[in-house]
Amino acid sequence: MNNLNLVRGLFLMAIALIFGLTSLKYKLGEFSRAGPGMFPLVVSCLLFLIGLATVVRSRFVKPVPLNYNMRNIALVLIGLCGFAVLSAHLNMIAGIVFLVFCSSFAGASYSVVRNLKISAVLIGIALVFQRFLGLNLPLF
Repeated sequence: MNNLNLVRGLFLMAIALIFGLTSLKYKLGEFSRAGPGMFPLVVSCLLFLIGLATVVRSRFVKPVPLNYNMRNIALVLIGLCGFAVLSAHLNMIAGIVFLVFCSSFAGASYSVVRNLKISAVLIGIALVFQRFLGLNLPLF
């Protein structure tokens, strides 16, 4: 069971099932007039199919060993927690920058310029969500 491809597929299938079953609590409607549960159900079905294809593919390709790097897991979790705390108490821009810079320590290489570009794109997406979709995001 230490096959990365198999575990990846099973994880995708589990996430798809969780969201798919949760979406059934909402009204589905029809494809011509979709309800609030239709989009998450369709996306979770597609994700389940991708997971199923990954599981089937894992039986035919060479197994990739599954290893855990606790340092990288801890860095990503610290980045997520820091994002939540900074977004709640300071602003979301600081949270995004912290998340990107902290999580990138878990990667194979570290580049300040790449981190600044990623931060700028994510801040731009957040601005679009705030301005055009009317989401109440604490950016400033």
